[in-house]
Amino acid sequence: MLHSKSITWRWVRGNLLLTIAVLLAAECIFIFSLRSSFYSSVRTSIMSRLNTLEGQLSVTAQDPDTERSQALRRLAEDFEEKDQFEFMLLDGRGKIVATSSGVIPQYADGLDDFARAQESADGVGQCLGSGSDGEHLMSICWMIPNPAGGISAVRMVTGLELVDQQIELFVFLSLGVVLLVVFFSVMSGTYFIRSIVLPLGKVEQTATSIAAGNFNARIEPQTDDEIGRLCTTINDMAKELGKTEQLKNEFISSVSHELRTPLTSIKGWTETLAVVQNPADQNFKRGLSVIGQETERLSKMVEELLDFSRLQNGGVRLEGERLDLVAEVADVLLMVGQRAEQEKVSLQFDEPQLPYPVFADKNRLRQVFLNLLDNALKYSPPGGVIKVEISAAGPRAQVSIADQGPGIRPEDLGNVKQKFYKGQGAVRGSGIGLAVVDELVAMHGGSFEVESSYGYGTRVVVQLPLVQANSHAGALPSQKADKTKPAARSGKDKK
Repeated sequence: MLHSKSITWRWVRGNLLLTIAVLLAAECIFIFSLRSSFYSSVRTSIMSRLNTLEGQLSVTAQDPDTERSQALRRLAEDFEEKDQFEFMLLDGRGKIVATSSGVIPQYADGLDDFARAQESADGVGQCLGSGSDGEHLMSICWMIPNPAGGISAVRMVTGLELVDQQIELFVFLSLGVVLLVVFFSVMSGTYFIRSIVLPLGKVEQTATSIAAGNFNARIEPQTDDEIGRLCTTINDMAKELGKTEQLKNEFISSVSHELRTPLTSIKGWTETLAVVQNPADQNFKRGLSVIGQETERLSKMVEELLDFSRLQNGGVRLEGERLDLVAEVADVLLMVGQRAEQEKVSLQFDEPQLPYPVFADKNRLRQVFLNLLDNALKYSPPGGVIKVEISAAGPRAQVSIADQGPGIRPEDLGNVKQKFYKGQGAVRGSGIGLAVVDELVAMHGGSFEVESSYGYGTRVVVQLPLVQANSHAGALPSQKADKTKPAARSGKDKK
């Protein structure tokens, strides 16, 4: 049973039924035209004989009535086409006076051609009737211009059996053609519908399976058309969803581990401090230091997660202003300088003499470079060097941060900007730092790239649009800016 909302039903209702209706209408028009054409041919044949009779009677138009009456009777007696037509002479009341067969047929009283001929302007009346044996007849009556001897009209009657047989033959042939067309329409439509409905049914089943969490479900594309491309797209979607699910699980596991470590330290030192009574005790001071560091670490991790959530939901609003990129990078280097000294890592930055004006959100821009420098410090060995450079790349300013860490494996390099991704050898962290950087840089209309040679270090490059001289920066790509402020130049060289 077809569902009222199924594709097959819509095809039956909108295509097949319309095709059948058009074919039936064409068949009706064809039958009507065919019948009219055949009957018109019969009428033309009768009228040609009546015209011949009219010519013959015109010769005797001046003869006495008796002679003209006798001439009409002789025409009826000597009528040569008795096997095809019945020739009759009628009086003024439409009664039969004489016939070519010599017999007055029973069906004659059922013909109304005489009455129609009387009412007609040209004196000709036609009717269709039935013989005593049910045969279909055509009768045409012609009123004689000069009645003679009680004869006022002549009638010709012919059977339509052969004509009807020809019409029936053509009707059957045309109906056969209609049925053949309908059959091929149904077959081709069924094939076409099946080629759509069956694959879509598999697509629906697979999509339902994917929606239920089975990301390993796949559809085997059978064709290269839209259905095949849809199957490929769903397979790709399932593959990406599987990757995302895997990353999510890894992220949950990673974050759980990252949270457990500082929480364990905080809990352990809290229990230790509860025992230590002397604030001057080294363990007391060390415990407070560890608790502070781990709390800061937890706070930073939570802030990263919140930032990423806001970025994904469009909840981050950038407050754009005109800034000097050189000053902002120098300030960030000052912020991480003490940590770099503690970890025995050297920061090298040759500060350009000219400013690099950009239109950006000050806090978010600092967040980008703090995140990148934090990563560089995490992976830099003691005695390592982090080199920071700022240069112009056409209409953009380019900030490069290169470290001498272990680098990124080639198989991980293409995925490091994905959310929750942590490659082999990754150290502590949530795995979304670079994803946040990528989102923020994109919101500023810039680009972010990661380059790495495994075993030789990593280099990240951030490019931001420069504000041209005498131009009035008014909006970031992500939203309209509310205000424009002059950049403040600050910071020192870090080497």
